[in-house]
Amino acid sequence: MNKTKRAFLGGLLAAGMAAGFAAPSAAQQRTEIQFWHAMSGVLGERVDEIVSRYNASQSKYTVVATNKGNYDEVINSVIAAYRAKKAPHLVQIYERGFMTMLLSEAIVPIQDLMTEKKKQIDWADFIKPVASYYQYKGKLMTLPFNSSAPILWYNKEHFEKAGFAAPGETWQELEKQLYAIKSKGIADCGSSLAGDFFWSLIENYSTVNDQPFGTKANGYDGLDTVFVYNKTKVVQQVTRLKKWIDDGVMQIAGQGLSPEQLYTSGKCSTFFASTAAHGSVERTAKIKWSATYLPWEEGTTPRNSSIGGATIWAMKGQKAEDYDGVADFLAFVASPDLQVWWSKVTGYVPITNKAYQQAKQEGYYKENPTREIAILQLNRGTPTANSQGFHFGNYTQSTFALRQEMESVWAGKKAPQEALDDAVRRGNEILRQFEKLYAGKY
Repeated sequence: MNKTKRAFLGGLLAAGMAAGFAAPSAAQQRTEIQFWHAMSGVLGERVDEIVSRYNASQSKYTVVATNKGNYDEVINSVIAAYRAKKAPHLVQIYERGFMTMLLSEAIVPIQDLMTEKKKQIDWADFIKPVASYYQYKGKLMTLPFNSSAPILWYNKEHFEKAGFAAPGETWQELEKQLYAIKSKGIADCGSSLAGDFFWSLIENYSTVNDQPFGTKANGYDGLDTVFVYNKTKVVQQVTRLKKWIDDGVMQIAGQGLSPEQLYTSGKCSTFFASTAAHGSVERTAKIKWSATYLPWEEGTTPRNSSIGGATIWAMKGQKAEDYDGVADFLAFVASPDLQVWWSKVTGYVPITNKAYQQAKQEGYYKENPTREIAILQLNRGTPTANSQGFHFGNYTQSTFALRQEMESVWAGKKAPQEALDDAVRRGNEILRQFEKLYAGKY
């Protein structure tokens, strides 16, 4: 035996003795699955708990969850990582990034993946507006994760002192109530303007009132869609909100207190915000609070609201065998038991009707009736071309343009119609850039 061979065998023997001749541990044998997300604080802790539960439930895979900042930072990070061939297996992306991810050629369609890996998921059981938002050609492209809808939060004592049992169902009724509350000196303001007002008070105003936000079924039927919300009842909605602000009925949060704090402190009587605010409202509110559905215009049959939140996408470029673990983890996340738990600890809605019914049978919504509002609102009627959601390219950019123009209205720099016309013009320029980039791919 030559010296080289003896040295090699000696090294093996030494390594074996150092390890006590033990077989590799289960942990060493596990396939690692990388999952990037945007959840921080308490929500980040909940994501970590999901991952811990999954990792403890089986011995084949280890999911590693990493917070990569806010939603904008996550999508920018994953794009850069994919180009550098360092993308994670899974990534959480907000709803506004749907078209960017769909046409990126960097993703593995979730429904196809789960079918290939023989994971039994009832795709027809997903809540309709959730499913329709994330579908392409009849298939779910990404797994809904944290889905939400805005609801109307209100101060029960303020309304009762003003002689109202609860907020009215229509915008006209609610307006009279808020003006009465302020005129009687019951509250400093009737409502606080949410930071995401473009979602809660404009986009969802369009869906609930069955108003088109854009042509081509809000982008579902083609990249050549154009924004048209400057020609709809959105104009009267923005005019209404501006009047409320000018009259001191609606307050814009400045330094010191956030929009939510203006409500939970008792300063403002109402707050339009996500159902996911349940956790923070329950922890911090110094008032007797409740919540109800978003209002609608008089003479209108209300439709479903539009969702917010994010989904989990599977990325291309991983080892073939890794996708077994990807599919296994996603099946775990989609399971009714996990969805019920996730909804209870976060305020997000269960993504399937089965999970919703399970929570209902447990009596959860009898004990927590406000947590059911968003689900019932999302499931109201059959989604129309105007209420099914938004498939607009580079939607984050056009939303930013809308937000800027609306802030010019609040500041008195532009009239509502002028600002909406400018927002639509800027948004359509962004749509044309996206259409040119992805021509023939949708």
